[in-house]
Amino acid sequence: FKLLSQSPHYDDAVLECIRRCLGIGKDAPIPAGRIAELRMGTTVATNALLTRTGERTLLVTTRGLRDQLRIGYQNRPKLFTLKIELPDMLYERVVEADERVSADGETLTSLNEDALRAELMQRRADGIASCAILFMHGYLYPAHEKRAAEIARECGFTQISTSHETVALPKFVSRGDTTVADAFLSPVLLRYANKISRALEGTHISFMASNGGLTVPQAFRGKDAIVSGP
Repeated sequence: FKLLSQSPHYDDAVLECIRRCLGIGKDAPIPAGRIAELRMGTTVATNALLTRTGERTLLVTTRGLRDQLRIGYQNRPKLFTLKIELPDMLYERVVEADERVSADGETLTSLNEDALRAELMQRRADGIASCAILFMHGYLYPAHEKRAAEIARECGFTQISTSHETVALPKFVSRGDTTVADAFLSPVLLRYANKISRALEGTHISFMASNGGLTVPQAFRGKDAIVSGP
């Protein structure tokens, strides 16, 4: 059964398709007892990434590394292109935290909690609600990231993605890109998953992740959904 993803005639293609298959009216509730299980892939995260319509996101990183994700790995996929067009970054603002941990786990600079709290309060007042936390060597020694996340939560951030929880692997840039994508996309994805769950209350729902596996709506995160639909 095929419907357009977007149409003025219905609010959501998945729910409309279910209603038509079951012969239910447009505004009538969907009876959960008639559906044993729903498994679905979605392009919600893919579309938000391509159109840059995710949540406004703040990057919190170690002082001195604010431009590292923009610099990247300096790959040259098109050597002879005269006009280089860099992609837009997913984060809107950057906060540099006074902290540093060595590769051996030695605390070189303790986290300045007061300064970080003041900057986070300012960015939250600007209307940014999503936060990606990326510290040098944070995947191995996450104490500073955990504390920064607690401060961000106290400041009112509703989506907080830390690199050690998102992808606990080396390579600062790729770890950072994934963490920022998670913070940027997860709120959009969660709103959609909750919408489907409310409409199908009582039905067992599984979303397909990018790796082809299935996950429950509550555990469906932006980093796992970029190629869910495709």
